[in-house]
Amino acid sequence: MTDPYRGSCLCGTVKFEIDEFLPQAAHCHCSMCRKFHGASYATIAGVHRSNFRWLEGADELKRYTAENATTRTFCRHCGSSLAFSSPRAAEEEVEIALGAMDGDVPVVPSAHIFVSSAANWTVLHDDLPQYEEKRGSARVNT
Repeated sequence: MTDPYRGSCLCGTVKFEIDEFLPQAAHCHCSMCRKFHGASYATIAGVHRSNFRWLEGADELKRYTAENATTRTFCRHCGSSLAFSSPRAAEEEVEIALGAMDGDVPVVPSAHIFVSSAANWTVLHDDLPQYEEKRGSARVNT
């Protein structure tokens, strides 16, 4: 077994580790991810909750649950986006903002999702599949 992958918030108050990632990662262009991350998209990867641990600062986390029942977890001090969960996903899974990782990780994004919500100034220059909504929805590119 390899050493756990570590991540943290911008101010270093919150630290976490992951034993193993799920194989799929994506760039999400939904309007909520764009606003939460302050960027044209969020790059996220799934993990089983049993492979994820808060090491420090768990009591400094804040959660925001949107109208669609998705919950986003962030540091209450610096605002760093850390985790995301959806009622549409398996309960034992959580998605992690890859930008919060402290080093290299063994996953590479394999799709753009929710591109129907992408900002008009976003230009995609890669060959990854682009889905109107989640994986398996209508493809934007072929």
